[in-house]
Amino acid sequence: MAVCVAFCPVAAHADWQPVEIIKTYAIAGTSGAKLYDSIGERGPLLGPKARAIAHTDFKLTWTRKYEPQPDGACTITVNIPKVIITYTLPKPTAQLPASTRKSWQKFIAGVEAHERVHGGFIKDMVKEIETMSVGFSVPDDPKCSRIRVELTKRLGEISKKERQRNVDFDKVEFSDGGNLQQLVLKLVREE
Repeated sequence: MAVCVAFCPVAAHADWQPVEIIKTYAIAGTSGAKLYDSIGERGPLLGPKARAIAHTDFKLTWTRKYEPQPDGACTITVNIPKVIITYTLPKPTAQLPASTRKSWQKFIAGVEAHERVHGGFIKDMVKEIETMSVGFSVPDDPKCSRIRVELTKRLGEISKKERQRNVDFDKVEFSDGGNLQQLVLKLVREE
């Protein structure tokens, strides 16, 4: 059972841009330490008990057209992604004193930059899926059923690779001396 990728002209490489949304959650406090405590109490849940400072999530849908070919193969002839990336960031509810405001601004700029790296990984994944599936074809599939199974396998591999990139990136960022660890220390110390 062979699977091949045919590079025939298809309506797949449409120009697409992700929709990027910033959501905030309210935190309390007027000092760096109190703000960070509030993040620990109110941050996005990553599990039953674990909370994050911020979070990047996405919704990915595709407009695809699977077409039976005269030779009995099935080919994807239309493949257009729609991706919505949502960044969830903390936002103080109180007016901050000048010294805290300055350290908060540095902290939140660094956190947002970190989350946008995660967003970049999502965009890379979508591009990889698009490139891999443009003209994707499975022989002996006149009802276009096997192609979906084969595509799902490949998408799973690409998705797994994207998740691992995120884990590896966070491991570096939160390590001793890592960027996010430093941002947190500077916020709490109000540097």
